Amino acid sequence: MLVKDSDFDSLVPGLPLSRRTFVGASLAAGFALAVRPAQGQSVIQTEASGLSTGDISIKAADGVPLRAYWVQPSGKGPFPTVLVISEIFGLHEYIRDTCRRLARQGYQAIAPNLFQRQGDPASVGSVAEILSTIVSKVPDAQVMSDLDACASWAAANGGDPARLAITGFCWGGRITWLYAAHNPQLRAAVAWYGRLTGVATGTSPKHPADLVGHINTPVLGLYGGKDQGIPVSDVEDMREDMARAGKRAEFVIYPEAGHAFHADYRPSYRAEDAIDGWARMLAWFRDKGV
Repeated sequence: MLVKDSDFDSLVPGLPLSRRTFVGASLAAGFALAVRPAQGQSVIQTEASGLSTGDISIKAADGVPLRAYWVQPSGKGPFPTVLVISEIFGLHEYIRDTCRRLARQGYQAIAPNLFQRQGDPASVGSVAEILSTIVSKVPDAQVMSDLDACASWAAANGGDPARLAITGFCWGGRITWLYAAHNPQLRAAVAWYGRLTGVATGTSPKHPADLVGHINTPVLGLYGGKDQGIPVSDVEDMREDMARAGKRAEFVIYPEAGHAFHADYRPSYRAEDAIDGWARMLAWFRDKGV
């Protein structure tokens, strides 16, 4: 896989780097947690006490036991369900904590390990390797099928199938857009700085901008005005395309934020914008009946 410099720029806010200088410069900038987030903790730490939670296995369409993290309020439910999609770093503590935050708001949250067939990002030493050896090999079709399996599991285990939503960050933000075009039962979607355009590949034949006509789920897009990997012009183009097609979407651009402004374990974190985006996400879900 050819990894473009813009892929690095979107992961390392404020540091436009070449592939040759990425590792040394990122370490010098204190990006050990960005490369190996499983070793770190979220700044925000949400207690699991009073919640039902655990690691689960969901049978995927191809028979693979898909690993996932699950959490919901105590009780029988049914609870509105949110699928939580990780960045390229996979199912680490920040994503788990995000699920617990949602459960504190009354949601069943499920974060699947969508990379497990291709590898473990926590065991790889650099972003370049994660992108080339794992992420580039994960077919979008496989991800859509795995998310369908998660939605089915949720419906059978305390979730309300009529109140299904999705949210995702970075790589997961792009997946959020794709799933909004894939599942007609989805009630709401919130994409945090998900890439909207890209080069078609065998594993990723279409990108969100190519699927506007198929997106029938209301989508809230949260983006940073200083994101070096996702130009504001791409966001504005998507806004116009969605409006022209009569689709339900809103976009918020935080002028001073770069990429990954919600990721509280990384230097890119901007508390004010992250808090505002979180409040907007919850309001979006509730307004759409989730």
